[in-house]
Amino acid sequence: MANVTVIGTQWGDEGKGKIVDWLASRADIVVRFQGGHNAGHTLVVNDQVYKLSLLPSGLVGGKIGVIGNGVVVDPKALMSEIDRVTEQGLVVTPETLWIAETAPLILPVHGALDRARELARGNHKIGTTGRGIGPAYEDKVARRAIRICDLSEPETLDWKIDELLLHHNTLLAGLGAETFTKEEILAFLKEITPRLLPYACCAWDRLAEADRAGKRILFEGAQAVMLDVDHGTYPFVTSSNTVAAIAASGSGMSPKSVGFVLGIAKAYTTRVGEGPFPSELFDDVGQGMAERGREFGTVTGRPRRCGWFDAAMVRRAVRVGGVSGVALTKLDILDGMKEVSICVGYELDGQKIDNFPSAPGAQARVKPILETMPGWNETTGGARSWAELPAQAIKYVRRIEELIGTPVTLLSTSPEREDTILVTDPFEG
Repeated sequence: MANVTVIGTQWGDEGKGKIVDWLASRADIVVRFQGGHNAGHTLVVNDQVYKLSLLPSGLVGGKIGVIGNGVVVDPKALMSEIDRVTEQGLVVTPETLWIAETAPLILPVHGALDRARELARGNHKIGTTGRGIGPAYEDKVARRAIRICDLSEPETLDWKIDELLLHHNTLLAGLGAETFTKEEILAFLKEITPRLLPYACCAWDRLAEADRAGKRILFEGAQAVMLDVDHGTYPFVTSSNTVAAIAASGSGMSPKSVGFVLGIAKAYTTRVGEGPFPSELFDDVGQGMAERGREFGTVTGRPRRCGWFDAAMVRRAVRVGGVSGVALTKLDILDGMKEVSICVGYELDGQKIDNFPSAPGAQARVKPILETMPGWNETTGGARSWAELPAQAIKYVRRIEELIGTPVTLLSTSPEREDTILVTDPFEG
């Protein structure tokens, strides 16, 4: 049996929550390996709605959840999320939730700096959620992060906080924002330590033992390839790598453990916040997609921008993300449309190009090359087999497969877990 790694292939919000939940029912352990609480998954299970940001989706199905070392953890946000799902009937204990002791913490100073920087950017905002994820990753790379394991060593915290505030207070003062005292940070850490430390463990060691024992491990990615700090639409990206290769380093496991890489893509395209979006629709068609698809950010509540499926972008994500097969979601949102279009490439300054440009100026000027085909009047919502799909919907899916260069292995036709067409079982490799 293979492990499975799930990543987004667009700009996030592709419906990973439902797919991960569906796969988690077949897994033993579900691992978060990058990102922070700026990503969100909405799960609908037995009419109960769960909104998760940090907790691995498998916890909803009673599986072991792991927050790996590649995740930056806001301890208050995590405890608030645990309290919320506990009220909904889930059981979250140190036996069911393992948190890597080497995971860096997001502190109040990180969020303050994140927001102050975004305000200072003026017209050049990048659309950050302001939750401190970026500054926390910066601290990790600069070797001044406070990690969960540090909470057990007061003497370590003492000098680490000094170093951290020397850096951040200088920046905050320069931006005209309020600074922090050492006592404020210590009080914050003192409050969260008793609740957080019991979950801390050598997650990599436990995962290695589980892998050797033949347990099925599902790696749950956050955001998506086009938000990857190296491969996405930089600088309008997140602060971590989101490709499947990071599942190994972000959990402490061998690269061989990544297994089958399932890329998630909507049957159209959405984006939250700032940044280029070649196939974006500004008309009633785009508005209709947003309304039918209930396109609002799980975490931020911000409305999502909507547009046609960008096959050129997903093809890039397939290649750099190491995608073995694609799960196509929300096909039912296109029901009843007279025509549907696919972005098959781009035009830049009168020249046809196949790949999205890297430079911000070129990204802003690029235009989509669209291929239009007939839509379908029949409904795809709730379909659980190819035989239940309209012929034209099948043609649309097959054309997407041709353009992105990889098969559609799962097809989701509603938010319900069972409304899924399985072509190839990812766990079978």
